[in-house]
Amino acid sequence: MVKTTKRLKKAWEGLDREKLYTVAEAVNELKARSAVKFDETIEVSMNLGVDPRHADQMVRGVVALPHGTGKTMRVAVFARGAKADEATAAGADVVGAEDLMEDIQKGNMNFDRVIATPDMMAVVGRLGKVLGPKGLMPNPKLGTVTMDVKAAVAAIKAGSVEYRVEKAGIIHGGVGKLSFDESKLVENVNSFIGAVIRSKPTGAKGTYVKRIAMTSSMGPGLKIDVSSIDA
Repeated sequence: MVKTTKRLKKAWEGLDREKLYTVAEAVNELKARSAVKFDETIEVSMNLGVDPRHADQMVRGVVALPHGTGKTMRVAVFARGAKADEATAAGADVVGAEDLMEDIQKGNMNFDRVIATPDMMAVVGRLGKVLGPKGLMPNPKLGTVTMDVKAAVAAIKAGSVEYRVEKAGIIHGGVGKLSFDESKLVENVNSFIGAVIRSKPTGAKGTYVKRIAMTSSMGPGLKIDVSSIDA
Protein backbone atom coordinates (compact mmCIF):
# COMPACT_ATOMS: atom_id res chain seq x y z
CA MET A 1 0.00 0.00 0.00
CA VAL A 2 1.40 3.39 -0.99
CA LYS A 3 1.76 5.78 1.93
CA THR A 4 0.68 9.40 1.56
CA THR A 5 3.41 11.78 2.71
CA LYS A 6 2.75 14.56 5.21
CA ARG A 7 3.45 17.09 2.48
CA LEU A 8 0.86 15.59 0.15
CA LYS A 9 -1.68 15.22 2.97
CA LYS A 10 -1.30 18.93 3.65
CA ALA A 11 -1.69 19.71 -0.05
CA TRP A 12 -5.00 17.83 -0.08
CA GLU A 13 -6.41 19.72 2.93
CA GLY A 14 -9.63 21.49 1.99
CA LEU A 15 -9.85 19.81 -1.41
CA ASP A 16 -12.66 17.55 -2.59
CA ARG A 17 -11.15 14.50 -4.28
CA GLU A 18 -14.34 13.90 -6.25
CA LYS A 19 -14.96 17.46 -7.42
CA LEU A 20 -14.64 18.26 -11.11
CA TYR A 21 -12.61 21.46 -11.44
CA THR A 22 -12.39 23.85 -14.34
CA VAL A 23 -8.86 24.27 -15.66
CA ALA A 24 -8.60 27.74 -14.10
CA GLU A 25 -9.77 26.45 -10.71
CA ALA A 26 -7.27 23.59 -10.83
CA VAL A 27 -4.42 25.94 -11.74
CA ASN A 28 -5.29 28.23 -8.82
CA GLU A 29 -5.43 25.33 -6.36
CA LEU A 30 -2.10 23.89 -7.50
CA LYS A 31 -0.42 27.30 -7.33
CA ALA A 32 -1.77 27.93 -3.83
CA ARG A 33 -0.64 24.56 -2.50
CA SER A 34 2.91 24.35 -3.83
CA ALA A 35 5.36 23.86 -0.98
CA VAL A 36 8.60 22.97 -2.76
CA LYS A 37 11.61 25.09 -3.67
CA PHE A 38 11.76 24.23 -7.38
CA ASP A 39 9.54 25.28 -10.26
CA GLU A 40 7.12 22.39 -10.65
CA THR A 41 5.84 21.15 -14.00
CA ILE A 42 2.11 21.14 -14.65
CA GLU A 43 1.06 17.81 -16.13
CA VAL A 44 -2.17 16.71 -17.79
CA SER A 45 -3.36 13.09 -17.99
CA MET A 46 -6.24 11.94 -20.17
CA ASN A 47 -7.99 8.57 -20.07
CA LEU A 48 -9.30 7.83 -23.55
CA GLY A 49 -11.82 5.31 -24.79
CA VAL A 50 -9.41 3.71 -27.24
CA ASP A 51 -7.42 0.49 -27.55
CA PRO A 52 -4.04 1.46 -29.08
CA ARG A 53 -3.39 -2.17 -29.98
CA HIS A 54 -5.60 -1.46 -32.98
CA ALA A 55 -4.09 0.78 -35.65
CA ASP A 56 -7.35 2.68 -36.20
CA GLN A 57 -7.46 3.62 -32.50
CA MET A 58 -3.94 5.00 -32.16
CA VAL A 59 -3.75 8.59 -30.93
CA ARG A 60 -0.50 10.40 -31.60
CA GLY A 61 0.48 13.90 -32.56
CA VAL A 62 2.29 17.07 -31.67
CA VAL A 63 0.95 20.40 -30.42
CA ALA A 64 2.67 23.79 -30.26
CA LEU A 65 1.79 25.25 -26.88
CA PRO A 66 1.12 29.00 -27.12
CA HIS A 67 3.42 29.77 -24.19
CA GLY A 68 5.94 26.93 -24.44
CA THR A 69 6.73 24.35 -21.79
CA GLY A 70 9.28 26.27 -19.78
CA LYS A 71 11.72 23.44 -20.42
CA THR A 72 14.88 23.74 -22.48
CA MET A 73 14.64 21.10 -25.20
CA ARG A 74 17.76 19.52 -26.66
CA VAL A 75 17.36 18.55 -30.31
CA ALA A 76 19.38 16.08 -32.37
CA VAL A 77 19.21 16.32 -36.16
CA PHE A 78 20.26 13.73 -38.73
CA ALA A 79 21.26 15.64 -41.85
CA ARG A 80 24.09 16.20 -44.29
CA GLY A 81 25.57 19.15 -46.15
CA ALA A 82 23.48 22.29 -46.40
CA LYS A 83 20.69 20.81 -44.29
CA ALA A 84 23.16 20.04 -41.51
CA ASP A 85 24.33 23.66 -41.63
CA GLU A 86 20.70 24.81 -41.58
CA ALA A 87 20.01 22.70 -38.49
CA THR A 88 23.05 24.07 -36.68
CA ALA A 89 22.07 27.64 -37.53
CA ALA A 90 18.54 26.97 -36.25
CA GLY A 91 19.90 25.98 -32.84
CA ALA A 92 20.05 22.18 -32.98
CA ASP A 93 22.19 20.82 -30.16
CA VAL A 94 23.56 17.79 -32.01
CA VAL A 95 23.87 17.41 -35.78
CA GLY A 96 25.35 14.52 -37.71
CA ALA A 97 24.87 11.45 -39.90
CA GLU A 98 26.65 8.11 -39.48
CA ASP A 99 28.83 9.67 -36.79
CA LEU A 100 25.72 10.62 -34.80
CA MET A 101 24.30 7.12 -35.27
CA GLU A 102 27.50 5.58 -33.88
CA ASP A 103 27.48 7.99 -30.95
CA ILE A 104 23.92 6.98 -30.06
CA GLN A 105 24.82 3.28 -30.37
CA LYS A 106 27.48 3.91 -27.72
CA GLY A 107 24.78 5.20 -25.38
CA ASN A 108 25.30 8.93 -25.83
CA MET A 109 21.76 10.32 -25.95
CA ASN A 110 21.90 13.80 -24.52
CA PHE A 111 18.79 15.07 -26.33
CA ASP A 112 15.01 15.14 -25.96
CA ARG A 113 13.80 15.00 -29.58
CA VAL A 114 15.18 13.73 -32.91
CA ILE A 115 14.66 15.21 -36.38
CA ALA A 116 15.83 13.70 -39.66
CA THR A 117 15.75 14.64 -43.32
CA PRO A 118 14.03 11.94 -45.45
CA ASP A 119 17.31 10.83 -47.05
CA MET A 120 18.73 10.05 -43.60
CA MET A 121 16.03 7.55 -42.56
CA ALA A 122 18.05 4.59 -43.81
CA VAL A 123 20.68 5.53 -41.24
CA VAL A 124 18.17 6.39 -38.50
CA GLY A 125 16.35 3.11 -39.14
CA ARG A 126 19.31 1.22 -37.71
CA LEU A 127 18.56 2.87 -34.38
CA GLY A 128 14.97 1.64 -34.20
CA LYS A 129 15.59 -0.61 -31.19
CA VAL A 130 17.27 2.26 -29.37
CA LEU A 131 15.11 5.25 -30.28
CA GLY A 132 11.78 3.44 -30.66
CA PRO A 133 11.23 2.36 -27.04
CA LYS A 134 12.06 5.88 -25.89
CA GLY A 135 9.57 7.46 -28.29
CA LEU A 136 12.36 9.30 -30.10
CA MET A 137 12.07 7.79 -33.57
CA PRO A 138 11.49 10.55 -36.18
CA ASN A 139 8.06 10.37 -37.79
CA PRO A 140 6.72 12.32 -40.79
CA LYS A 141 3.27 12.56 -39.13
CA LEU A 142 4.89 14.45 -36.26
CA GLY A 143 6.88 16.74 -38.52
CA THR A 144 10.19 15.24 -37.40
CA VAL A 145 11.01 13.71 -40.80
CA THR A 146 11.26 16.78 -42.98
CA MET A 147 13.43 18.82 -45.30
CA ASP A 148 12.44 21.96 -43.42
CA VAL A 149 14.74 21.29 -40.49
CA LYS A 150 14.86 24.97 -39.59
CA ALA A 151 11.11 25.08 -38.88
CA ALA A 152 11.15 21.71 -37.11
CA VAL A 153 13.96 22.74 -34.76
CA ALA A 154 12.30 26.10 -34.09
CA ALA A 155 8.96 24.43 -33.25
CA ILE A 156 10.53 22.08 -30.73
CA LYS A 157 12.62 24.81 -29.16
CA ALA A 158 9.53 27.05 -28.89
CA GLY A 159 7.68 24.44 -26.86
CA SER A 160 5.89 21.89 -28.99
CA VAL A 161 4.78 18.78 -27.11
CA GLU A 162 4.53 15.31 -28.59
CA TYR A 163 1.81 13.03 -27.25
CA ARG A 164 1.13 9.34 -27.73
CA VAL A 165 -1.47 7.09 -26.15
CA GLU A 166 -0.12 4.32 -23.94
CA LYS A 167 -1.34 0.71 -23.69
CA ALA A 168 -3.95 1.52 -21.06
CA GLY A 169 -5.45 4.29 -23.19
CA ILE A 170 -3.74 7.08 -21.26
CA ILE A 171 -2.06 10.17 -22.66
CA HIS A 172 -0.04 12.54 -20.52
CA GLY A 173 2.13 15.55 -21.12
CA GLY A 174 3.88 18.46 -19.43
CA VAL A 175 2.19 21.72 -20.36
CA GLY A 176 4.16 24.40 -18.55
CA LYS A 177 5.69 25.50 -15.26
CA LEU A 178 3.81 26.42 -12.11
CA SER A 179 5.50 29.84 -12.20
CA PHE A 180 3.67 30.71 -15.45
CA ASP A 181 0.84 33.23 -15.19
CA GLU A 182 -2.53 31.58 -14.60
CA SER A 183 -3.88 32.70 -17.99
CA LYS A 184 -0.87 31.23 -19.82
CA LEU A 185 -1.21 27.90 -18.07
CA VAL A 186 -4.93 27.77 -18.85
CA GLU A 187 -4.23 28.45 -22.53
CA ASN A 188 -1.52 25.78 -22.64
CA VAL A 189 -3.76 23.19 -20.97
CA ASN A 190 -6.65 23.93 -23.31
CA SER A 191 -4.32 23.73 -26.32
CA PHE A 192 -2.96 20.34 -25.26
CA ILE A 193 -6.36 18.84 -24.48
CA GLY A 194 -7.86 20.36 -27.62
CA ALA A 195 -5.17 18.79 -29.78
CA VAL A 196 -5.86 15.35 -28.29
CA ILE A 197 -9.59 15.79 -28.79
CA ARG A 198 -9.09 16.76 -32.44
CA SER A 199 -6.91 13.67 -32.87
CA LYS A 200 -9.84 11.32 -32.20
CA PRO A 201 -9.18 8.25 -34.38
CA THR A 202 -11.76 6.80 -36.73
CA GLY A 203 -11.88 3.55 -34.77
CA ALA A 204 -12.82 5.17 -31.46
CA LYS A 205 -16.32 4.19 -30.36
CA GLY A 206 -18.42 5.47 -27.49
CA THR A 207 -17.02 8.06 -25.09
CA TYR A 208 -13.65 9.26 -26.36
CA VAL A 209 -12.45 11.38 -23.42
CA LYS A 210 -13.34 9.51 -20.25
CA ARG A 211 -11.38 11.40 -17.61
CA ILE A 212 -8.93 14.28 -17.37
CA ALA A 213 -6.68 15.04 -14.42
CA MET A 214 -4.15 17.77 -13.77
CA THR A 215 -1.33 17.86 -11.25
CA SER A 216 1.96 19.54 -10.49
CA SER A 217 5.20 17.60 -9.98
CA MET A 218 4.68 17.29 -6.22
CA GLY A 219 1.03 18.30 -5.90
CA PRO A 220 -2.36 16.60 -5.71
CA GLY A 221 -4.08 15.26 -8.82
CA LEU A 222 -7.27 17.18 -9.54
CA LYS A 223 -10.10 15.93 -11.73
CA ILE A 224 -11.03 18.25 -14.59
CA ASP A 225 -14.55 18.88 -15.84
CA VAL A 226 -14.36 17.77 -19.48
CA SER A 227 -17.33 19.99 -20.41
CA SER A 228 -15.41 23.08 -19.25
CA ILE A 229 -12.58 22.59 -21.76
CA ASP A 230 -12.18 25.31 -24.39
CA ALA A 231 -10.80 23.13 -27.19
